Amino acid sequence: MEPNTLLPEPSLYVVKAMFILDSDGQRLVAKYYDETFPSAKEQKNFEKNTFNKTHRAEGEITFLEGMTIVYKSSIDLFFYVVGSSQENELMLVSVLTCLFESLSHMLRKTVEKQSLLENLDSAFLVMDEIVDCGVILEYDSQQVIQKLNFRVDENPLSEQSVAQVLQSAKEQIKWSLLK
Repeated sequence: MEPNTLLPEPSLYVVKAMFILDSDGQRLVAKYYDETFPSAKEQKNFEKNTFNKTHRAEGEITFLEGMTIVYKSSIDLFFYVVGSSQENELMLVSVLTCLFESLSHMLRKTVEKQSLLENLDSAFLVMDEIVDCGVILEYDSQQVIQKLNFRVDENPLSEQSVAQVLQSAKEQIKWSLLK
């Protein structure tokens, strides 16, 4: 047997895509790092198929169209990190965790659609700090936060009105009941 037939060559290009969808499966933020899905139409179809397979699932890893996909949901958002079928799931989960924790800190623990939409530019910066051209640059959310200089508030609720806190709590309860 030839050695090359056993395993593909190791590569630094681990991540094929990262995207965040809303509770209807609509794209909010997406970054694709190779030509696996070259057109916007192919990307949207892949996102739709991924959402349809995962939005009611309890797991955090799935396989679709020859890709390994790790995912996480929070209130009305779904976070996805995509790698090849041979990719190490733990590496992809580390990227997903870093993405979620960094955004959670940036959004002051209110990881929901409205907050994300109000901070889309920062969300793209977070993604860029974690992965560049498919190469994982950072696994540690604290390092991402530090590099992007997001302030750590001692009291994150100080800037929120009581109405915002109550609305956020209602949304969390609503989405937990719908699962």
